[in-house]
Amino acid sequence: QVQLVESGGGLVQAGGSLRLSCAASARTFSRLAMGWFRQAPGKERMFVAAIGWSGGNTRYAESVKGRFTISRDNAKNTVSLQMNALKLEDTAVYYCAAESSRWYATAAAGDYDYWGQGTQVTVSS
Repeated sequence: QVQLVESGGGLVQAGGSLRLSCAASARTFSRLAMGWFRQAPGKERMFVAAIGWSGGNTRYAESVKGRFTISRDNAKNTVSLQMNALKLEDTAVYYCAAESSRWYATAAAGDYDYWGQGTQVTVSS
């Protein structure tokens, strides 16, 4: 069983930055592919970014490429999402997810086995 706890959400002005973190309670964190998803009010949960086991394999949604960076620290069992140049449309609840079957980053929500409770990110004008 893997538990995921997100932190770092909050209110930020457009153009600003936030860093989200996800702490995982997992004995084999280095064998989990990790992802970030987000869900805006009234919308489906959408892929944001993902990272493979070693951190060398990453994927991003087109809408966040060049602005967001996903990284992981296998020694600390954490995965982070650095979000820069935030836009109003980035407002959402952000979820951390983990999956144990693939070494590479995957964008499919159905591939993920474990989910955190989410952290709210609100971007204001």
